[in-house]
Amino acid sequence: MRRNIRKSKNNNHSRNSNNFNIKTLIFIVLILIILLLLLFSYTFIKNFINYQQLIKTANNTNLTTSNSTDNFSDSDEKVITPTTFNLVAIGDVMCHNTQYFDAYNSSTGEYDFSYVFNDISYYTKVADFSIGSLETSFAGSDRGYSNYPRFNSPDNLAYSLKDIGIDLLSTAGNHCLDMGFSGLSRTIDVLDNADIAHTGTYKTQEDQNKVLIKYIKDVKVAFINYTYGTNGIPIPKDKDFCVNLIDENLIKKHIDYAKSQEVDMIIACMHWGTEYQTKQNSEQEKLSDFLFQNGVDIILGNHPHVLQPMEKKTITLSDGTTKDCFVIYALGNFICDQNAENTRNSIILNLNITKNTDGKISINHATYTPIYMYKDPNLKTKRMKLIDIKKAIENYENGTDTSIGSKTYNYLKTQLNKITSIVGNEF
Repeated sequence: MRRNIRKSKNNNHSRNSNNFNIKTLIFIVLILIILLLLLFSYTFIKNFINYQQLIKTANNTNLTTSNSTDNFSDSDEKVITPTTFNLVAIGDVMCHNTQYFDAYNSSTGEYDFSYVFNDISYYTKVADFSIGSLETSFAGSDRGYSNYPRFNSPDNLAYSLKDIGIDLLSTAGNHCLDMGFSGLSRTIDVLDNADIAHTGTYKTQEDQNKVLIKYIKDVKVAFINYTYGTNGIPIPKDKDFCVNLIDENLIKKHIDYAKSQEVDMIIACMHWGTEYQTKQNSEQEKLSDFLFQNGVDIILGNHPHVLQPMEKKTITLSDGTTKDCFVIYALGNFICDQNAENTRNSIILNLNITKNTDGKISINHATYTPIYMYKDPNLKTKRMKLIDIKKAIENYENGTDTSIGSKTYNYLKTQLNKITSIVGNEF
């Protein structure tokens, strides 16, 4: 009986112990659940607060960026500033038979004119834009190279001109039809292949209706070119577009077209004047006034084969406004083998030009490098070269280079004085 009672007590104690263990386990589990819930709540609240802060920061950043952009737009609008550039101009590019004989290499059967320009190429290369006047044709070797009165020259001359920095050649001159329309057309093709721009002669009516426009340091410049005639060679009846003759209606048409393209300035290359006269004639003066009054800013004259004066003018237009204008009536021969007085001396003209903030053009400075087409009597080939006259005189006087001899030295001093007296003072 007692054993049964003791056994019963033991069983009760065992059940109570088991119940305690279960309750303890449940309690611990509940504590863990509560802790997990608290941890989850804490993490959730913390992340929510961080998220709200992130949104606020992003909004502030966008606001700041927006304000900065607005400020940038207001304060950093494109500021218009004056633009200044240097324009170089040379005279007539001629090629007599003695010149291409001199440039011929019998061992290769090729022509090379590059040596002619070694002493003066610096001046054309450093310019922002260099322009010359072509006074020959590139009709091809199959037509036969020829001298005056109908010029046809080796193509290498064009490439040599490109190598010294010539950007544009005016082609409307009295010799442009020396080899007919086909020669005129091929000349255009050669210049295109040499990457030299050109104006004045054309292969189609469509081309003549346009005006050549170039950007020089963001200044939009139009170039026009006209000649007094073609040495009596008739212009083909069905191709009267092929060369610009001096005609006020045609000139006005081209100027108006240039204005419609909103160019900043217009440069006219005029093949005019009286040959071998170192002073402009009345027709040149009258035509220059017409050009300036109608919108031209600069006139570069050629054809007389000698230099003529340069002049800066202030022109009063019909509306009462004024503008700077510049004319050089003739730039003489750049290269040639003529022997008449003043035909071998010339200049490399350098114009310093500014487009002002109001759109007006200022001709700031006109300077020039006097040059001479020299033929070395001591050589058999490559005899002809352009000489920088001042440099040659200086080198002779300081003993750096006396190869020209005393006779040529004194002759160059005479030519220098002639050039200054004809062209006028630099400014």
